[in-house]
Amino acid sequence: MHQLLYITVTLLLASSARGLRPIKSILTASNGGQWGDWGEKEMCPTGYYAAGFSLKVENPLGVGDDTALNGICLYCVNKYASWPFANFAEVTSDTGPWGKWTEPKWCKSGKLMSFQLRVEPPKGIRDDTTANNIMFQCSGGEELVGGGPNWGSWGGWSKWCRGTGICGILTKVEKPQGSGDDTSLNDVIFLCCD
Repeated sequence: MHQLLYITVTLLLASSARGLRPIKSILTASNGGQWGDWGEKEMCPTGYYAAGFSLKVENPLGVGDDTALNGICLYCVNKYASWPFANFAEVTSDTGPWGKWTEPKWCKSGKLMSFQLRVEPPKGIRDDTTANNIMFQCSGGEELVGGGPNWGSWGGWSKWCRGTGICGILTKVEKPQGSGDDTSLNDVIFLCCD
């Protein structure tokens, strides 16, 4: 928890000190995993907000070391854009090396405003996966569920975005463990802008 508080304060100070996009609020998961390191934050271009996403997911292996969720890509659109979106920017933060990207899911009205993370708790000597899936709420009321596996449980909804919408991402990813147990993406923070 102290590491997350440190990251939150650092993000807020860095954004205002460097003259980057001002961050209005920070959305966190109630059940993020414990392994890995926080990567670099990635921001939508000025005036753009996330209206869609895709996931990098390793399908269940059956026998072997499953990692499940390896990455999250946000699709950022101009705040005045409407569905279907013709122009968008992609932002990802850090990702793991396994899996393939799923088809994009889009808010048909509004922008991404809140999220839930599906996480499998530590399993001891058995195969850990940690973060497995994500679900977003759009400002228009729509809920978008990612294409990750059904292992673990959904955490609570994050706070609702204060501002126009989600404008940035920061992921916590465990590096490949060699012969050890790989978990890949463990946690995520989303940033909201005016």
